[in-house]
Amino acid sequence: MASSNGKVEVEVEVKSNAEKFWSTLKDSATIFPRAFPYDYKSIEILEGDGKTAGSIRLVTFGEGSPLVKITKEKIDVFDDSKRTLTYSVIDGDLLKYFKKFKGHISVTPKGDGSLVKWSSEFEKGSHEVPEPELIKEFAVKTFLKVDDYTLNA
Repeated sequence: MASSNGKVEVEVEVKSNAEKFWSTLKDSATIFPRAFPYDYKSIEILEGDGKTAGSIRLVTFGEGSPLVKITKEKIDVFDDSKRTLTYSVIDGDLLKYFKKFKGHISVTPKGDGSLVKWSSEFEKGSHEVPEPELIKEFAVKTFLKVDDYTLNA
């Protein structure tokens, strides 16, 4: 029987410098619902400050999210100096498809812009569950929108 564990990753080059892009990501609870209401209806911080390990956020997605409408994420690692974030999905629609889902984001300077890396490690709920390509595409779309927002902020 084949393993139902997997990993997807993507790199997105953006025009924003790493510090500004990271700053927008850090304030996603405030910025995303206001700037991208089609994709993010709300991001509520349930525990912590939303920017440190142990924080828990409830993300309610908008019409732009095809499969997932609600997800609860716990920040596992938050390193401001390295501009990296690791989170685990602990509740919500995604867990209908995956037993475990952990995401990693890093932002590194590249020329005048940045390289944003997103990856996820997951364990499928069943072998019928497809690879999380839709989630990867949503992440890429979000990073490009964050780039536009950051450049025009």
